Amino acid sequence: MTSDTISPLNYFIAPLDSSRPYILFYPDSTTTKPPYNWTQDPHAMQIEDVRGKEELYNLDNAGFQYGREAAKHASFLNDDEIQREYYPESIDLIKRVTGATRIVIFGHVVRRRRPGEAHDNPQSQPVSSVHVDQTPAAAIADVQRHLPPSEAPSLLRRRFQSINLWRPISHAAVDWPLALCDFRSVDFEKDLVPVALLYPDHENESFGVKYNPNHQWKYMNAMTPEEFVLIKCFDSIQDGSVARLSPHTGFQDPNTPEGTPPRESIELRALVFYD
Repeated sequence: MTSDTISPLNYFIAPLDSSRPYILFYPDSTTTKPPYNWTQDPHAMQIEDVRGKEELYNLDNAGFQYGREAAKHASFLNDDEIQREYYPESIDLIKRVTGATRIVIFGHVVRRRRPGEAHDNPQSQPVSSVHVDQTPAAAIADVQRHLPPSEAPSLLRRRFQSINLWRPISHAAVDWPLALCDFRSVDFEKDLVPVALLYPDHENESFGVKYNPNHQWKYMNAMTPEEFVLIKCFDSIQDGSVARLSPHTGFQDPNTPEGTPPRESIELRALVFYD
């Protein structure tokens, strides 16, 4: 039995003054700049539960791919331990799933939803707007930022991808699950808007996503810590033969039972290279 649902998903409306959209990370008390300058645009969307048919969706056709393999690392409480223990096993997992020859993990975020704390530490909360983590320009910049200057040029001449590895931790993600948009329903030229991500020491760029009634949304109900999903944010193959990315967002499922423990999850961000 599937658990298809309908939920408002927050799309993107560009600033009315035509200024460059941005999100300001870690603003300090001296700045008067708002944390962001664009508007959320909620639309009720059908979200299909793909449990039992998840093999129909993969990185090449839809831009995401589900799998089942428990992590050996289990606590996810200490960043150093995550890097020392979870990164190596995740590199091995991504290689086996994708056939890639080299993986460089360049960050992770642990999200533990805490109702009422959204403004205290927004990065720890599930993201509630439709987005793609990197634009093509940002993916190329990430290779240049995280790989030695002697290696980056040759790696950029080969196929590479930016992929997130996402999984629940501690318990099943019934609360605030993750919705993924099938790339085959995305209009790459019309739906996606670059958004500057402004950090204290550097700048990055993501895609905001405009509402499109043709979007086909999927999720896997009650994903467990023994399950994972790979989410494509960029692919250097751009000739139409494969999915280029998958917009995604956390969402509040109206069918969530009362008393469900708040969602806890981890996502790794990886550069994925092929020979």
